Amino acid sequence: MPAFRYEAIDQSGKTARGVLEADSVRAGRAMLRAQGLAPLVVELAAAKLNGERNQRLALGRKLSQREQAILTRQLASLLIAGLPLNEALSVLSEQAERDYVRELMASIRGEVVGGHTFANALAQHPRDFPDIYRALVAAGEHTGKLGLVLSRLADYIEQSNALRQKIVLAFTYPAVVTVIALGIVTFLLSYVVPQVANVFMSTKQQLPLLTVAMLALSDYVRHWWWATLVAWAMAIWLVRQVLARPLPRLAFDRWLLTAPLAGRLVRGYNTVRFASTLGILTAAGVPILRALQAAGETLSNRAMLANVDDAIVRVREGLSLSRALGNTKTFPPVLVHLIRSGEATGDVTTMLDRASEGEASELERRTMLLTSLLEPLLILAMGGVVLVIVLAVMMPIIELNNMVQ
Repeated sequence: MPAFRYEAIDQSGKTARGVLEADSVRAGRAMLRAQGLAPLVVELAAAKLNGERNQRLALGRKLSQREQAILTRQLASLLIAGLPLNEALSVLSEQAERDYVRELMASIRGEVVGGHTFANALAQHPRDFPDIYRALVAAGEHTGKLGLVLSRLADYIEQSNALRQKIVLAFTYPAVVTVIALGIVTFLLSYVVPQVANVFMSTKQQLPLLTVAMLALSDYVRHWWWATLVAWAMAIWLVRQVLARPLPRLAFDRWLLTAPLAGRLVRGYNTVRFASTLGILTAAGVPILRALQAAGETLSNRAMLANVDDAIVRVREGLSLSRALGNTKTFPPVLVHLIRSGEATGDVTTMLDRASEGEASELERRTMLLTSLLEPLLILAMGGVVLVIVLAVMMPIIELNNMVQ
Protein backbone atom coordinates (compact mmCIF):
# COMPACT_ATOMS: atom_id res chain seq x y z
CA MET A 1 0.00 0.00 0.00
CA PRO A 2 1.60 3.30 -1.04
CA ALA A 3 2.31 6.14 1.39
CA PHE A 4 0.87 9.62 0.89
CA ARG A 5 1.93 12.94 2.32
CA TYR A 6 -0.98 15.13 3.35
CA GLU A 7 -1.83 18.61 4.58
CA ALA A 8 -5.23 19.18 6.11
CA ILE A 9 -7.17 21.58 8.37
CA ASP A 10 -8.92 20.36 11.50
CA GLN A 11 -12.17 21.74 12.92
CA SER A 12 -10.33 24.43 14.92
CA GLY A 13 -8.60 25.75 11.79
CA LYS A 14 -5.15 24.39 12.59
CA THR A 15 -3.03 22.86 9.85
CA ALA A 16 -2.12 19.19 10.25
CA ARG A 17 0.62 17.47 8.28
CA GLY A 18 1.69 13.84 8.17
CA VAL A 19 1.85 10.59 6.24
CA LEU A 20 -0.88 8.01 5.72
CA GLU A 21 -1.25 4.77 3.78
CA ALA A 22 -4.07 4.36 1.32
CA ASP A 23 -4.89 2.64 -1.95
CA SER A 24 -5.16 5.93 -3.85
CA VAL A 25 -5.30 9.69 -3.41
CA ARG A 26 -9.09 9.54 -3.36
CA ALA A 27 -9.06 6.92 -0.62
CA GLY A 28 -6.60 9.03 1.34
CA ARG A 29 -8.88 12.07 1.17
CA ALA A 30 -11.78 9.93 2.36
CA MET A 31 -9.75 8.70 5.33
CA LEU A 32 -8.90 12.28 6.30
CA ARG A 33 -12.53 13.38 6.07
CA ALA A 34 -13.49 10.43 8.26
CA GLN A 35 -11.09 11.78 10.88
CA GLY A 36 -12.72 15.21 10.79
CA LEU A 37 -9.99 16.82 8.66
CA ALA A 38 -10.42 18.91 5.53
CA PRO A 39 -7.72 17.74 3.11
CA LEU A 40 -5.73 20.41 1.28
CA VAL A 41 -2.96 18.32 -0.32
CA VAL A 42 -2.68 14.55 -0.65
CA GLU A 43 0.21 13.25 -2.76
CA LEU A 44 2.67 10.39 -2.92
CA ALA A 45 5.38 10.65 -0.30
CA ALA A 46 8.01 10.19 -3.00
CA ALA A 47 6.44 12.71 -5.36
CA LYS A 48 8.44 15.70 -6.49
CA LEU A 49 7.16 19.05 -5.31
CA ASN A 50 6.99 22.10 -7.52
CA GLY A 51 6.99 25.88 -7.25
CA GLU A 52 7.41 27.82 -4.03
CA ARG A 53 6.19 24.94 -1.92
CA ASN A 54 9.00 22.76 -3.29
CA GLN A 55 11.59 25.38 -2.35
CA ARG A 56 10.13 25.72 1.14
CA LEU A 57 10.04 22.01 1.90
CA ALA A 58 13.27 21.20 0.06
CA LEU A 59 15.30 22.93 2.80
CA GLY A 60 16.97 20.23 4.84
CA ARG A 61 15.61 17.44 2.65
CA LYS A 62 18.54 15.14 3.20
CA LEU A 63 19.50 12.71 5.92
CA SER A 64 22.34 13.90 8.09
CA GLN A 65 25.15 11.50 8.91
CA ARG A 66 23.84 11.28 12.47
CA GLU A 67 20.29 10.47 11.32
CA GLN A 68 21.60 7.88 8.88
CA ALA A 69 23.55 6.14 11.65
CA ILE A 70 20.58 6.21 14.06
CA LEU A 71 18.12 4.87 11.47
CA THR A 72 20.53 2.11 10.46
CA ARG A 73 21.10 1.11 14.09
CA GLN A 74 17.38 1.09 14.91
CA LEU A 75 16.47 -0.87 11.79
CA ALA A 76 19.19 -3.43 12.52
CA SER A 77 17.92 -3.90 16.08
CA LEU A 78 14.33 -4.41 14.89
CA LEU A 79 15.33 -6.92 12.21
CA ILE A 80 17.57 -8.88 14.58
CA ALA A 81 14.64 -8.99 17.03
CA GLY A 82 12.63 -10.80 14.34
CA LEU A 83 10.38 -7.99 13.12
CA PRO A 84 9.53 -8.12 9.38
CA LEU A 85 11.13 -5.42 7.25
CA ASN A 86 7.89 -3.61 6.37
CA GLU A 87 6.83 -3.46 10.03
CA ALA A 88 10.28 -2.26 11.07
CA LEU A 89 10.10 0.55 8.51
CA SER A 90 6.62 1.44 9.77
CA VAL A 91 7.99 1.73 13.33
CA LEU A 92 10.80 4.00 12.15
CA SER A 93 8.31 6.16 10.28
CA GLU A 94 6.05 6.54 13.31
CA GLN A 95 8.79 7.47 15.76
CA ALA A 96 10.72 9.83 13.45
CA GLU A 97 11.13 13.32 14.85
CA ARG A 98 11.63 15.18 11.56
CA ASP A 99 8.90 15.30 8.91
CA TYR A 100 11.31 14.46 6.12
CA VAL A 101 12.58 11.34 7.88
CA ARG A 102 8.98 10.24 8.51
CA GLU A 103 8.09 10.73 4.85
CA LEU A 104 11.28 9.01 3.71
CA MET A 105 10.65 5.88 5.77
CA ALA A 106 7.02 5.77 4.66
CA SER A 107 8.05 6.07 1.02
CA ILE A 108 10.63 3.28 1.35
CA ARG A 109 8.08 1.09 3.10
CA GLY A 110 5.61 1.68 0.27
CA GLU A 111 8.22 0.53 -2.25
CA VAL A 112 8.99 -2.59 -0.20
CA VAL A 113 5.31 -3.48 0.23
CA GLY A 114 4.87 -2.95 -3.51
CA GLY A 115 7.30 -5.80 -4.22
CA HIS A 116 10.66 -4.05 -4.56
CA THR A 117 13.74 -5.16 -2.71
CA PHE A 118 15.00 -3.00 0.12
CA ALA A 119 18.09 -2.05 -1.89
CA ASN A 120 15.96 -1.00 -4.87
CA ALA A 121 13.74 1.06 -2.58
CA LEU A 122 16.81 2.83 -1.20
CA ALA A 123 17.98 3.47 -4.77
CA GLN A 124 15.03 5.86 -5.18
CA HIS A 125 16.78 8.16 -2.67
CA PRO A 126 20.44 8.34 -3.77
CA ARG A 127 21.11 11.56 -1.85
CA ASP A 128 20.25 9.86 1.44
CA PHE A 129 21.76 6.44 0.77
CA PRO A 130 24.98 6.39 -1.30
CA ASP A 131 26.03 3.60 -3.65
CA ILE A 132 28.13 1.71 -1.11
CA TYR A 133 25.29 1.78 1.43
CA ARG A 134 22.91 0.26 -1.10
CA ALA A 135 25.54 -2.28 -2.18
CA LEU A 136 25.97 -3.49 1.40
CA VAL A 137 22.20 -3.70 1.87
CA ALA A 138 21.86 -5.69 -1.36
CA ALA A 139 24.58 -8.07 -0.14
CA GLY A 140 22.77 -8.51 3.15
CA GLU A 141 19.49 -9.27 1.40
CA HIS A 142 21.22 -11.74 -0.92
CA THR A 143 22.80 -13.68 1.94
CA GLY A 144 19.80 -13.41 4.28
CA LYS A 145 21.82 -11.53 6.92
CA LEU A 146 20.36 -8.06 6.49
CA GLY A 147 20.14 -7.42 10.23
CA LEU A 148 23.80 -8.32 10.78
CA VAL A 149 24.94 -6.22 7.83
CA LEU A 150 22.94 -3.21 9.00
CA SER A 151 24.33 -3.56 12.52
CA ARG A 152 27.91 -3.58 11.28
CA LEU A 153 27.08 -0.83 8.82
CA ALA A 154 25.82 1.33 11.70
CA ASP A 155 29.12 0.71 13.52
CA TYR A 156 31.01 1.73 10.40
CA ILE A 157 29.00 4.93 9.91
CA GLU A 158 29.42 5.94 13.56
CA GLN A 159 33.16 5.26 13.53
CA SER A 160 33.57 7.04 10.20
CA ASN A 161 31.66 10.09 11.47
CA ALA A 162 33.72 10.19 14.67
CA LEU A 163 36.99 9.93 12.74
CA ARG A 164 35.95 12.61 10.25
CA GLN A 165 34.89 14.91 13.08
CA LYS A 166 38.24 14.49 14.84
CA ILE A 167 40.13 15.29 11.64
CA VAL A 168 38.00 18.37 10.95
CA LEU A 169 38.39 19.64 14.52
CA ALA A 170 42.15 19.05 14.36
CA PHE A 171 42.50 21.26 11.27
CA THR A 172 40.02 23.91 12.45
CA TYR A 173 42.48 25.82 14.63
CA PRO A 174 45.20 26.08 11.94
CA ALA A 175 42.56 27.23 9.47
CA VAL A 176 41.31 29.92 11.85
CA VAL A 177 44.88 31.11 12.53
CA THR A 178 45.55 31.29 8.78
CA VAL A 179 42.41 33.36 8.11
CA ILE A 180 43.21 35.76 10.97
CA ALA A 181 46.80 36.12 9.77
CA LEU A 182 45.70 36.93 6.23
CA GLY A 183 43.21 39.45 7.58
CA ILE A 184 45.85 41.21 9.70
CA VAL A 185 48.40 41.33 6.88
CA THR A 186 45.78 42.63 4.44
CA PHE A 187 44.80 45.38 6.91
CA LEU A 188 48.42 46.41 7.42
CA LEU A 189 49.14 46.52 3.70
CA SER A 190 45.95 48.27 2.67
CA TYR A 191 45.63 50.84 5.48
CA VAL A 192 48.67 51.18 7.77
CA VAL A 193 51.46 51.12 5.17
CA PRO A 194 49.85 53.77 2.88
CA GLN A 195 49.32 56.12 5.84
CA VAL A 196 52.98 55.92 6.80
CA ALA A 197 54.09 56.16 3.17
CA ASN A 198 52.43 59.57 2.79
CA VAL A 199 54.69 60.92 5.53
CA PHE A 200 57.81 59.63 3.80
CA MET A 201 56.80 61.00 0.43
CA SER A 202 56.56 64.55 1.80
CA THR A 203 60.17 64.43 3.03
CA LYS A 204 61.54 63.61 -0.46
CA GLN A 205 63.72 61.01 1.26
CA GLN A 206 65.19 58.10 -0.68
CA LEU A 207 63.46 55.03 0.77
CA PRO A 208 65.13 51.69 1.49
CA LEU A 209 64.62 48.89 -0.99
CA LEU A 210 62.49 46.90 1.50
CA THR A 211 60.17 49.87 1.99
CA VAL A 212 59.85 50.43 -1.75
CA ALA A 213 58.93 46.77 -2.26
CA MET A 214 56.41 46.95 0.57
CA LEU A 215 54.82 50.08 -0.92
CA ALA A 216 54.51 48.35 -4.28
CA LEU A 217 52.87 45.34 -2.62
CA SER A 218 50.54 47.65 -0.71
CA ASP A 219 49.54 49.39 -3.93
CA TYR A 220 48.83 46.03 -5.55
CA VAL A 221 46.69 44.89 -2.60
CA ARG A 222 44.65 48.11 -2.64
CA HIS A 223 44.06 48.29 -6.39
CA TRP A 224 44.39 44.76 -7.76
CA TRP A 225 42.97 42.55 -5.01
CA TRP A 226 40.12 41.55 -7.31
CA ALA A 227 42.63 40.26 -9.89
CA THR A 228 44.05 37.90 -7.27
CA LEU A 229 40.59 36.54 -6.47
CA VAL A 230 39.83 36.06 -10.17
CA ALA A 231 43.17 34.31 -10.72
CA TRP A 232 42.55 31.95 -7.80
CA ALA A 233 39.02 31.19 -8.98
CA MET A 234 40.25 30.46 -12.52
CA ALA A 235 43.08 28.29 -11.19
CA ILE A 236 40.70 26.27 -9.02
CA TRP A 237 38.27 25.86 -11.92
CA LEU A 238 41.07 24.75 -14.25
CA VAL A 239 42.41 22.22 -11.75
CA ARG A 240 38.93 20.79 -11.23
CA GLN A 241 38.42 20.46 -14.98
CA VAL A 242 41.75 18.71 -15.42
CA LEU A 243 41.20 16.34 -12.49
CA ALA A 244 37.77 15.44 -13.86
CA ARG A 245 39.55 13.51 -16.63
CA PRO A 246 40.56 9.91 -15.82
CA LEU A 247 44.25 9.96 -16.77
CA PRO A 248 45.20 13.26 -15.05
CA ARG A 249 43.23 12.23 -11.97
CA LEU A 250 45.00 8.87 -11.84
CA ALA A 251 48.40 10.55 -12.17
CA PHE A 252 47.53 13.08 -9.47
CA ASP A 253 46.31 10.36 -7.07
CA ARG A 254 49.50 8.38 -7.62
CA TRP A 255 51.55 11.45 -6.80
CA LEU A 256 49.35 12.16 -3.77
CA LEU A 257 50.17 8.76 -2.28
CA THR A 258 53.88 9.65 -2.36
CA ALA A 259 53.48 13.21 -1.01
CA PRO A 260 55.57 13.76 2.16
CA LEU A 261 52.75 14.61 4.60
CA ALA A 262 49.44 14.15 2.80
CA GLY A 263 50.40 10.74 1.37
CA ARG A 264 50.18 8.84 4.64
CA LEU A 265 46.94 10.56 5.62
CA VAL A 266 45.29 9.73 2.28
CA ARG A 267 46.56 6.17 2.38
CA GLY A 268 45.42 5.69 5.97
CA TYR A 269 41.95 7.16 5.45
CA ASN A 270 41.27 5.00 2.41
CA THR A 271 42.65 1.92 4.14
CA VAL A 272 40.23 2.38 7.04
CA ARG A 273 37.27 2.61 4.65
CA PHE A 274 38.44 -0.36 2.59
CA ALA A 275 39.12 -2.67 5.55
CA SER A 276 35.86 -1.73 7.33
CA THR A 277 33.72 -2.33 4.26
CA LEU A 278 35.50 -5.58 3.39
CA GLY A 279 35.00 -6.78 6.97
CA ILE A 280 31.26 -6.07 6.81
CA LEU A 281 30.88 -7.94 3.53
CA THR A 282 32.90 -11.00 4.58
CA ALA A 283 30.92 -11.19 7.82
CA ALA A 284 27.74 -11.31 5.74
CA GLY A 285 29.09 -14.21 3.70
CA VAL A 286 29.52 -12.25 0.46
CA PRO A 287 31.91 -13.96 -2.01
CA ILE A 288 35.39 -12.49 -1.83
CA LEU A 289 35.44 -11.19 -5.42
CA ARG A 290 32.14 -9.34 -4.98
CA ALA A 291 33.28 -8.09 -1.57
CA LEU A 292 36.54 -6.75 -3.01
CA GLN A 293 34.69 -4.98 -5.79
CA ALA A 294 32.24 -3.32 -3.39
CA ALA A 295 35.00 -2.39 -0.92
CA GLY A 296 37.04 -0.87 -3.73
CA GLU A 297 34.14 1.45 -4.58
CA THR A 298 34.60 3.18 -1.22
CA LEU A 299 38.12 4.34 -2.14
CA SER A 300 38.42 8.00 -3.10
CA ASN A 301 41.94 7.55 -4.47
CA ARG A 302 41.91 6.31 -8.08
CA ALA A 303 45.40 4.81 -7.83
CA MET A 304 44.39 2.64 -4.88
CA LEU A 305 41.19 1.66 -6.70
CA ALA A 306 43.23 0.58 -9.73
CA ASN A 307 45.41 -1.55 -7.46
CA VAL A 308 42.33 -3.18 -5.95
CA ASP A 309 41.11 -4.00 -9.47
CA ASP A 310 44.47 -5.67 -10.14
CA ALA A 311 44.13 -7.60 -6.86
CA ILE A 312 40.67 -8.81 -7.94
CA VAL A 313 42.16 -10.22 -11.13
CA ARG A 314 44.91 -12.00 -9.15
CA VAL A 315 42.40 -13.46 -6.66
CA ARG A 316 40.26 -14.67 -9.54
CA GLU A 317 43.35 -16.44 -10.90
CA GLY A 318 43.78 -18.29 -7.60
CA LEU A 319 46.12 -16.07 -5.58
CA SER A 320 45.33 -15.52 -1.90
CA LEU A 321 43.88 -12.17 -0.79
CA SER A 322 46.91 -11.25 1.31
CA ARG A 323 49.38 -11.92 -1.50
CA ALA A 324 47.18 -10.12 -4.05
CA LEU A 325 46.98 -7.00 -1.88
CA GLY A 326 50.65 -7.28 -0.91
CA ASN A 327 51.74 -7.26 -4.55
CA THR A 328 50.08 -3.87 -5.07
CA LYS A 329 52.55 -2.20 -2.67
CA THR A 330 49.82 0.28 -1.79
CA PHE A 331 48.17 -0.85 1.40
CA PRO A 332 50.03 -0.75 4.74
CA PRO A 333 52.00 -3.93 5.54
CA VAL A 334 50.02 -4.31 8.80
CA LEU A 335 46.80 -4.83 6.83
CA VAL A 336 48.44 -7.48 4.63
CA HIS A 337 49.94 -9.30 7.60
CA LEU A 338 46.65 -9.35 9.52
CA ILE A 339 44.77 -10.67 6.47
CA ARG A 340 47.41 -13.38 6.10
CA SER A 341 46.91 -14.34 9.75
CA GLY A 342 43.15 -14.40 9.22
CA GLU A 343 43.53 -16.68 6.22
CA ALA A 344 45.66 -19.03 8.31
CA THR A 345 43.15 -19.13 11.18
CA GLY A 346 40.01 -18.98 9.03
CA ASP A 347 38.83 -15.69 10.57
CA VAL A 348 39.56 -12.92 8.07
CA THR A 349 36.68 -10.75 9.30
CA THR A 350 38.13 -10.30 12.80
CA MET A 351 41.53 -9.43 11.39
CA LEU A 352 40.01 -6.88 9.03
CA ASP A 353 38.24 -5.25 11.98
CA ARG A 354 41.51 -5.11 13.91
CA ALA A 355 43.30 -3.62 10.91
CA SER A 356 40.61 -0.99 10.52
CA GLU A 357 40.72 -0.02 14.20
CA GLY A 358 44.52 0.10 14.25
CA GLU A 359 44.75 2.18 11.10
CA ALA A 360 42.08 4.57 12.37
CA SER A 361 44.07 5.12 15.59
CA GLU A 362 47.26 5.64 13.57
CA LEU A 363 45.49 8.10 11.27
CA GLU A 364 44.21 10.07 14.25
CA ARG A 365 47.70 10.14 15.80
CA ARG A 366 49.29 11.38 12.57
CA THR A 367 46.63 14.06 12.18
CA MET A 368 47.21 15.34 15.70
CA LEU A 369 50.97 15.34 15.14
CA LEU A 370 50.63 17.26 11.88
CA THR A 371 48.33 19.89 13.37
CA SER A 372 50.57 20.26 16.44
CA LEU A 373 53.43 21.10 14.04
CA LEU A 374 51.32 23.41 11.88
CA GLU A 375 50.16 25.63 14.74
CA PRO A 376 53.61 26.99 15.79
CA LEU A 377 54.73 27.16 12.15
CA LEU A 378 51.74 29.33 11.26
CA ILE A 379 52.35 31.58 14.25
CA LEU A 380 56.02 31.95 13.29
CA ALA A 381 55.10 32.68 9.68
CA MET A 382 52.59 35.31 10.76
CA GLY A 383 55.15 36.89 13.10
CA GLY A 384 57.73 36.90 10.32
CA VAL A 385 55.43 38.69 7.87
CA VAL A 386 54.45 41.28 10.47
CA LEU A 387 58.14 41.78 11.33
CA VAL A 388 58.98 42.47 7.68
CA ILE A 389 56.16 45.02 7.46
CA VAL A 390 57.31 46.73 10.67
CA LEU A 391 60.91 46.85 9.43
CA ALA A 392 59.78 48.36 6.13
CA VAL A 393 58.01 51.10 8.09
CA MET A 394 60.67 51.65 10.75
CA MET A 395 63.78 51.74 8.54
CA PRO A 396 62.95 55.12 6.91
CA ILE A 397 62.06 56.55 10.32
CA ILE A 398 65.41 55.47 11.73
CA GLU A 399 67.25 56.93 8.72
CA LEU A 400 65.32 60.18 9.09
CA ASN A 401 66.28 60.45 12.76
CA ASN A 402 69.92 59.89 11.87
CA MET A 403 69.77 62.69 9.29
CA VAL A 404 68.23 65.08 11.85
CA GLN A 405 70.94 64.32 14.39
